[in-house]
Amino acid sequence: MFWLMLSLFLIVLFSVMWLLKWVLRKLLNIEKPKREWFSYNHVNKLHGKVDRMIRNITTVVMIGTFYMVIFQERTFIWVALALLVSTIVDYSVRAFFEWKYSDHPKQSILTISELVLIVAFLAVVIQFDLLDIKV
Repeated sequence: MFWLMLSLFLIVLFSVMWLLKWVLRKLLNIEKPKREWFSYNHVNKLHGKVDRMIRNITTVVMIGTFYMVIFQERTFIWVALALLVSTIVDYSVRAFFEWKYSDHPKQSILTISELVLIVAFLAVVIQFDLLDIKV
C-alpha cells in the first residue's frame, strides 16, 4: 500500500507542477529554455560550484540524519526535515542565479513556484501522514 500511495502522490505532484508551469508560462510570457534531460543546467560556473557545494553538504547531512534515525532511534521526521531544508536551499539558490545571472530572469518565477508547491505537498504529507510512515 505504501508504494501505491507514493506513486499516486508523485503522479499528482508532477501533474500539478507541470500544469502550474504551463499556466505561468502562458500568463507571464516566459519562454521555455532549451534543457537536456538529467543534466544540472547551471546558469554559470559560479552556480555550478555553489550547487556542487550544496549537494555535498546535503549528502553529509542526510548520511548523518540516517545515522541518527537508525542507530540513535530518532524519529523519521528528521529525515523529512533534512530533505525539506536541502530542497529549499537548492531551489532558492537556483532561483537566485536564474534571476541575477540568467538570460531569462523570469525563469526564476517558475523555480520559486515549483519550490512553494513541493514544500506545500511535503507539509501536507507530513501533517496528515498520507504515506503512513511509522515515526
